[in-house]
Amino acid sequence: MDVIAFYIFAAIAVVASVLVVGQKNPMHSVMLLITSFGALAGLYVLLDAPFTAVTQIIIYAGAIMVLFLFVVMLLNVPREEPAPPAVSALLGPTGIRIGVILSLLLGAEIVWALSRIGLGWFPQDPAAASVSSVALIGASLFTRHAFAFEATSVLILVAMIGAVVLARREH
Repeated sequence: MDVIAFYIFAAIAVVASVLVVGQKNPMHSVMLLITSFGALAGLYVLLDAPFTAVTQIIIYAGAIMVLFLFVVMLLNVPREEPAPPAVSALLGPTGIRIGVILSLLLGAEIVWALSRIGLGWFPQDPAAASVSSVALIGASLFTRHAFAFEATSVLILVAMIGAVVLARREH
């Protein structure tokens, strides 16, 4: 039964992620990205990581995507504009060939890097099991990583204020 659920969640995540890139309407892209995040949360539940699944839903599907949704609504971008003819000419057959070559090089680099890491990269000691404790994660987040947590909060706030300023400037 878990295998069937895995394939269902994986298919939803892959299809929604591919459709995010192919949408012309940014609102549809945001909604499909939320769907992809929900499917990833389902995969985390199958991996017996309920805290990670809930965090995925609360932080990404909840907070970050709502922020994206507000930015899209504030900027009022109804559709993607077609590329100018100069850009379309640049992305002709030669541009596509260059993209394919760069994609293959990136894939080869990832395979090479993963072959160098090996399975020893993942810790097997009992201390690694303590990561699943919500209390330890919270204590680590608000002590050792407090600056990064606050810096991220300020960065998101500045992005939201910037979107409001840009939206008001047009009117």
